[in-house]
Amino acid sequence: MAEPEIGAVRLEDHVVAEEDVITFLGPGGARVLSTPRMILFMERTCRNMMAETLPADRATVGMHVNIWHLAAAKEGATVTYRSELTKLTTRRCEFRVEARAGEKLIGEGTHLRAIIDTKRFAKA
Repeated sequence: MAEPEIGAVRLEDHVVAEEDVITFLGPGGARVLSTPRMILFMERTCRNMMAETLPADRATVGMHVNIWHLAAAKEGATVTYRSELTKLTTRRCEFRVEARAGEKLIGEGTHLRAIIDTKRFAKA
C-alpha cells in the first residue's frame, strides 16, 4: 500500500445520467448536472484516492466543502472530476477539487475529509 503524498492527483469520469440532473424546472426544463450530484462526485473522487492509500482500519469521511458551480453540464456529457491532495495530517486531508466537461470548467473548490478509525467510528 502506497503512502498518500501531497500533490497526488486522481481523475474519475462520470457520464451525467438521469438521476444526476435537476428536475425543478419541470418536464421541458434544462436537463443539467445538479450541484449536489457534482459535489457527491467530487467527494467520491477524494475518498477513492485515500481509500487506496490508507491502512484497512482507516477511512475518510467528509467534513467540509467549499464549492463553486460555475457552468452547466448537460445530461449525457462526460464530466471529469479531479482531486489533488494539498494537505495531510494524521487526522485530516485537504483537497483542491474541480469538475470539467471537456475543456469547460464547471465546478471548483476545496474539500476537507477526516481520517477515522473505522471500528471506533462504528461505535459512535
